[in-house]
Amino acid sequence: MTVEAPETLASTPAKPNKGQRPSRGYRVFQGVNALVLTGVVVLTLYPLINILARSFSAEDYIRSGQVNLLPRGFNLTTYRRVMSDPMFWTNYRNTIYYTVVATAISMVLTVCYAYVLSKKHLRGRSVLVGLAVFTMFFNGGLIPNYVLVSGLGLRNTIWAIVLPNAISVFNLLVMKSFFESMPVELEEAAAVDGLNTYQTLLRIVLPLSKAMLATMVLFYAVSFWNSWFSAFLYLDRSEMFPVTVYLRNLIAGATGGSDVGTASETALQIAANIQSVTIVLTVLPIMLVYPFIQRYFVSGVMLGAVKG
Repeated sequence: MTVEAPETLASTPAKPNKGQRPSRGYRVFQGVNALVLTGVVVLTLYPLINILARSFSAEDYIRSGQVNLLPRGFNLTTYRRVMSDPMFWTNYRNTIYYTVVATAISMVLTVCYAYVLSKKHLRGRSVLVGLAVFTMFFNGGLIPNYVLVSGLGLRNTIWAIVLPNAISVFNLLVMKSFFESMPVELEEAAAVDGLNTYQTLLRIVLPLSKAMLATMVLFYAVSFWNSWFSAFLYLDRSEMFPVTVYLRNLIAGATGGSDVGTASETALQIAANIQSVTIVLTVLPIMLVYPFIQRYFVSGVMLGAVKG
């Protein structure tokens, strides 16, 4: 006895075959899709363009709210002030160094931990997963962390920035799901060929995980690049600051100086658009790198988020 499967309702109109004229419903769907996506793009780009315009605008226009999408009273006062300071370039170099080292360490630790957790036959696997998830909701707090880092002698070193944030549990769980979705037959065939666990990971698993690895590198790099509080907390010497702390101090100094009645015109100009300039200088490197790994981004997130 056979039972016919009930018909299912498609959430979107079926795509017409090649050479076939699109149906009216499909054309409507395409039009609505285009309008929605255009609106999302406009809402996303408007704040960025506005910030860019403010960074090149004069103080009077910024304070009166006349800057929208184009600069008003074009000037480069704040850019000159920031980029002529040798300490800015020193801190920028520190940021690049911290980001590269921290991302490399985080990727090694996350890959190893996630690969281990993806093995269902591992004894104590649930305990290891539970320990990782526990840290997403509970932590020791600011003061215990500061005491721990200071007690280990990590203050005024790169390790105070790198080690406390070496593993993101969210990234760990996404990568674990991705490894679990890979065919078990691949690793079984590698074992038959005489590869051990480490060789299987390096020669088989990682080459097939380029999209996931690129996505995780992006997540970690952006996180470490934008991080400033750890450096602000654990570093005392200005020559070790990342550029985010330098710009934070610049904003604080310009804002404080703008309250003084005898402030110079240059100080007022810097105070007016310093926030926009700092945002542009901080975001620019990530925006330049992102297009090169964008093609891996969507596929990496989807592959890791959906368990096969």
